[in-house]
Amino acid sequence: MSYLVLARKYRPQTFEQVVAQAQITRTLTTAISAGRVAHAIRFSGPRGTGKTTVARILAKAMNCKDGPTPVPCNACRSCSEITAGKAVDVFEIDGASNNSVDQVRELRENIKYMPAHSPYKIYIIDEVHMLTREAFNALLKTLEEPPKHAIFILATTDAHKVPITISSRCQRFHFKRVAYAELAAALRNITDAESVSVDDQSCL
Repeated sequence: MSYLVLARKYRPQTFEQVVAQAQITRTLTTAISAGRVAHAIRFSGPRGTGKTTVARILAKAMNCKDGPTPVPCNACRSCSEITAGKAVDVFEIDGASNNSVDQVRELRENIKYMPAHSPYKIYIIDEVHMLTREAFNALLKTLEEPPKHAIFILATTDAHKVPITISSRCQRFHFKRVAYAELAAALRNITDAESVSVDDQSCL
C-alpha cells in the first residue's frame, strides 16, 4: 500500500472526531436523529476549519446503510466509497473551476434522476462563492424546489459573496478558528498514535 499522508490518515470520519466545532456537529446530529435535516446547508468559515470534512461526514450519515444515523458505520458500501472519494451518489464540485451557468444547468438535469444505490444524491459545492451570477440564478430554482432525494451542502470562505437569495434558502453554520490549545491536543493525539516523540512546545 502506498504511503498515506497524515492529513488524510487522521481526517475525522465521525462527528465526534471533529475538533472544536461542537456547536455545529451537535446541531447536525440532533437534526439527523429527529429526521429534520435541511435540503440545503451552507458552511462558512476560514480555510482549514473542517467545512468539507463535516460535509463528507454528513453525506455518510445520510447515506449509511444504517442511516440516516448520527454515527455512520464507516464500513458499508456507501461510507467506504465516500471515504475513498468515489461515491457515485455524492458529488464534490469545485466552485472555482465549475462555475459556469452551463455546468449548473447540467447539474439541474442530472439531479432529477434517482440515486444509484443510496437514499440521497448529495452535492457538496466547495468555494461556492466563486459561481458566476448566472450560475447562482440557475442554482436558485433547484434550491427552491429540490427533489426529495437531493441534499446540497455549500461551503465557502467568503460568505458575504454568496447572494442572499441563495443563503436564505439554506440552513447556515459558521465554523470558528481552532484555538491553539485544541490544535495542540489534536497534534498530541496524532504523535502518540504514530509513536513519535515530540515535546509540548513542538505541538504549539
